[in-house]
Amino acid sequence: MSSNYTLVCSKQDLASNTISNCLIEKYGFSKLPETKTSLSSTYYPGIVLHISEDSLLYLDNLDERYPDTSCYIFLSQHRSQANIPALTCHSTGNFGNNYFGGKEKELGICYPWIQKQYLIELNRKKDTVSKYDIIIESTHHGPTSLKKPILFVEIGSTREQWTDNNAADTVCSSLLTVLARKSGSCEKVGVGLGGNHYPTKFNNILLESEYGLGPIAAKHDLPHLDNSMIVQMIQKNIEKVTCVIIDTKGLGKEKSRILTALDEVGIEIVKI
Repeated sequence: MSSNYTLVCSKQDLASNTISNCLIEKYGFSKLPETKTSLSSTYYPGIVLHISEDSLLYLDNLDERYPDTSCYIFLSQHRSQANIPALTCHSTGNFGNNYFGGKEKELGICYPWIQKQYLIELNRKKDTVSKYDIIIESTHHGPTSLKKPILFVEIGSTREQWTDNNAADTVCSSLLTVLARKSGSCEKVGVGLGGNHYPTKFNNILLESEYGLGPIAAKHDLPHLDNSMIVQMIQKNIEKVTCVIIDTKGLGKEKSRILTALDEVGIEIVKI
């Protein structure tokens, strides 16, 4: 099935259901006659909505269904220990074990331009979701094996937010605004190393600089990072990565080892 972009929802996921209902009720998505799981909208040609019965984290089998897609955008609920209302987005991948889908030590492909533009668009609409934090996350969980880029777009962190129609509408309008544009590319693209799971410094880079970002390895994932994983971080992007951006205070005890590995890989280092 031909599509420029594939939005992916799951019936198992409460926020995903709220978002898919919003796309159907407000943005004109309806079922295509020849399929049970794909929907499209005359207002957004080239965008297909796929609704799965299965968990989003394990949908590594969409390539055959959507061979012409440019990017898969998974629409998902977000959980956090602090239960803070949040609108997040992130790339997928496992630097170590695959406890939540995908393969061990495999990263999904990134589309830095879409992530950057979505985050900018969300921030333009932040007055409509004033109770929510708007933040990127570091790279984590599956799926990792799809042949096209993957971006997770999430609403968190409790049932109250997962069923918030206003938050879902803000997510939908921000995302569709970006996807309706002629696809572009970032002026510069880096990959990120260091910081916590919600990497504020990298978030600010997306909002305040010309940089887009590929995979981000948070401090807790750095022990898994060897030369081959660093090379994979650089390669798993559809835009050319020219540097590694490091949170110099967020590398912890891995700092000297990581700097040596980056030297061996031979890529420019930008410190923040």
